[in-house]
Amino acid sequence: MSEGAVISRTEKKGIACAGNWILDTVHTISHWPEKSGLALILSQHIGLGGGPANLAAGLKAMKVPYPILPIGLIGAGASGDEVLRLCREAGLPLEGLSRTSKATTSQTHVMNLPGDSRTFFHHPGANNLLDASSINVEQLSEAGLKILYLGYLTLLEQLDMILSDGRSAAAHILAEARNFGIVTCVDLASTKTDTYRQAIEATLPAIDYLFANEIEAEQATGVALTHDANADAMMQAARILKSGGVHRAVIIHAPEQVVWCGDGTELALKPKLLPQEEVVSAVGAGDAFASGVIHGIHEDWPAEISIELGMRAAAACLSDYTATGGLQNLLVPELSP
Repeated sequence: MSEGAVISRTEKKGIACAGNWILDTVHTISHWPEKSGLALILSQHIGLGGGPANLAAGLKAMKVPYPILPIGLIGAGASGDEVLRLCREAGLPLEGLSRTSKATTSQTHVMNLPGDSRTFFHHPGANNLLDASSINVEQLSEAGLKILYLGYLTLLEQLDMILSDGRSAAAHILAEARNFGIVTCVDLASTKTDTYRQAIEATLPAIDYLFANEIEAEQATGVALTHDANADAMMQAARILKSGGVHRAVIIHAPEQVVWCGDGTELALKPKLLPQEEVVSAVGAGDAFASGVIHGIHEDWPAEISIELGMRAAAACLSDYTATGGLQNLLVPELSP
């Protein structure tokens, strides 16, 4: 590209997937034990984990026709080697994944109870060291990328920090991306910290599209959702987050309901629930949903069509133990479906 050349928004293509890169070990268990009890591990599966990894590998599995760029920080040891191996296997480029000897690769041990739910035991590791120096927004712009996805806000210690101007470190990166004409998508984590809501509120004005599940939306807004994720309550929470400065839309998803709250567009759609016997694992279902929706955003599809692809991706994800294995047979349509 010649010096001074500018890539227009319509010419931009590709998604940078930045944030948590995790090595997941999914343990399928016989039952959830009482304290001091014992449950059998029936099977184990190792895969990539974290929003950026699941988004990147999921989109690759769906064979999208545009570039996918992983950005993250992993450890220097064997777990980091395994993350790189899995990335190569998924067909992902590696140049955006840095390594450090100061911390181990982030890991999550997932306890999966088939037909029920999953529980996460997470070690942040190297993800806690990921900072603004790892995300070169100007290079992303020069490469012509259209979307910068960041996940998970609230689980990235350095980027969740509130700086002297009242904005989070993540907000500075995202604002810079928006200044370069890059669309910003952000996903939250289901974690509990004293600064959870503060980190989100300090980032909202730099976000174009915000994704959250019902647990995260409840923590971020105080609207009760986890025991009754009905459309009215979910839309109320989405409007609160949208009013905090989100530019385009807030998307809240639960197994029973999805809402989209954007300028001039409010939608509530019900996913088709699968029979319990068809659910192998719910690991990564929310990220698979985001993959489908973000593909629609990349292709400038209407909100409802984007959500429909997201729901199809989430349903496909439920058919496999890992976060992206079930997406292999879900190809994205060449045109808006």
